[in-house]
Amino acid sequence: MPSQRAHRYVVLDVFTDAPLEGNALAVFTDGAAVPEHDMQRLARELNLSETVFVLAAERGGDARVRIFTPSVELPFAGHPVLGTAIVVGRARGLEKVTLETPAALVPVRLARGGEGAHERGVARGTMEQPIPSWQPYGDHARVLSALGVERSGLPVEVYDNGPVYVYVELVDGAAVAGLAPDMRALGDLGHVGVVCFAGAGSRWKMRMFAPAEGVPEDPATGSAAGPLAVHLARHGRIAFGEEIEIRQGAELRRPSLLRARALGTAAAIERVEVGGAAVLVAEGEFRLG
Repeated sequence: MPSQRAHRYVVLDVFTDAPLEGNALAVFTDGAAVPEHDMQRLARELNLSETVFVLAAERGGDARVRIFTPSVELPFAGHPVLGTAIVVGRARGLEKVTLETPAALVPVRLARGGEGAHERGVARGTMEQPIPSWQPYGDHARVLSALGVERSGLPVEVYDNGPVYVYVELVDGAAVAGLAPDMRALGDLGHVGVVCFAGAGSRWKMRMFAPAEGVPEDPATGSAAGPLAVHLARHGRIAFGEEIEIRQGAELRRPSLLRARALGTAAAIERVEVGGAAVLVAEGEFRLG
């Protein structure tokens, strides 16, 4: 038999403290040992929303990461950064981890998960995300048609914090839950995620569709949660600095809880924070010839 090298990875469920809920994430802790041409192939083989490869830092952070969906590499993504920071923090005994992504250096504050959490493999963290840019979405009629809805309560706008998301507000949580979008039409929009949301005050429901990225629907989208807080604060639905709870993933039987807030003003966003829990659920290795 030819010699094979083992590439070890761990799997976490992120934005939950319960195994088999939230958004699953694979983290290859020694990404430098994985041939570059195999990274996308491994992400496709695992077929999770994202797979991360941890590499040596180059810009003063604690580690550099490369993030892949089953079909593309991403410049930034929320649940991969949170989950990977927890893995790196635990391995090195750190309370704050700064990860280098192509979009930005992302600091993550880590915290204990609560009584008995360590024994259950649960940890919590809050990341400071790249501040997004935004503008009106030019083809809003097309996105509404693909979703099968008539209108959005707030202006249909597109936000960019590495990945790109279009935001559509529906009348209530039942309308969000009842969506049955045309995935082919959404995919034809290109490499953009479509975020549908509803709620009031500090409680919001969200679904995110990104078929062109290889993720028809995501159970928990941390990189979309921060811009949602910005969107709501800019349009007066919440106050700047107010933390919101975002529920996502119920329709996929992967319930998730994300917390987000935007600090500053509509004219000058100072900071965008997104946090939640994660739980270690598996570990393994790939043996590649």
